[in-house]
Amino acid sequence: MAHSGLTVGQIAEVCGVSSSAVSQWKEGPIKSIKPAPAARLAERTGFNALWIATGEGSKWRTRPAKAPIEMENNPDYPAIRRVRLALSAGISGFAVDADLDDDTPIVFKRSWFERNGYRRDDLVAIGVKGASMEPLLFEGDVVVINTAQQEPKDGRVFAINFDGELIIKRLLRDCGQWWLSSDNPDKARYPTKRFTENTFIIGEIVHRQSERI
Repeated sequence: MAHSGLTVGQIAEVCGVSSSAVSQWKEGPIKSIKPAPAARLAERTGFNALWIATGEGSKWRTRPAKAPIEMENNPDYPAIRRVRLALSAGISGFAVDADLDDDTPIVFKRSWFERNGYRRDDLVAIGVKGASMEPLLFEGDVVVINTAQQEPKDGRVFAINFDGELIIKRLLRDCGQWWLSSDNPDKARYPTKRFTENTFIIGEIVHRQSERI
């Protein structure tokens, strides 16, 4: 009989037999188990019923493979677009082009959208360039932008149109003004910039994906 990790009493309850019967399976003259109780014990433990009963065959049950999740237009797993943003200096809006270099979808369960109050059509994903936000973000990371959130928040990270350049910065409020700060500690290379009239918030960064550990 297989070692199930259960007590004699627990095995007896699962199999619908007496404790003395289980003791005989384990230590007495009876060295095999009938199919019905073996099947019940297999369902409880995950062991193969044949292996429980006779010690033969594979130790573990073979579970049927799960059907793959269909990601195309699946309402339970909405996909976020991977895009490139086309910006112009002095203009608050932006154009969106598909990122054809990487077709890997950014997919979440619908409950993630609902829990955070996001609409899929408001979210876009872009690749990170440069090192200004290290160690938070690295070159090649992917971030999700919530374009519905364009109100500045102190200490939060946003995608910014800075005179026609796409940058990712942490917004800081100081001396009555908003500042664009890099997380990289090398401030000589990545100085803090003032939020000007030609600075426009594209959206708040709400998620990142990284292959860097």
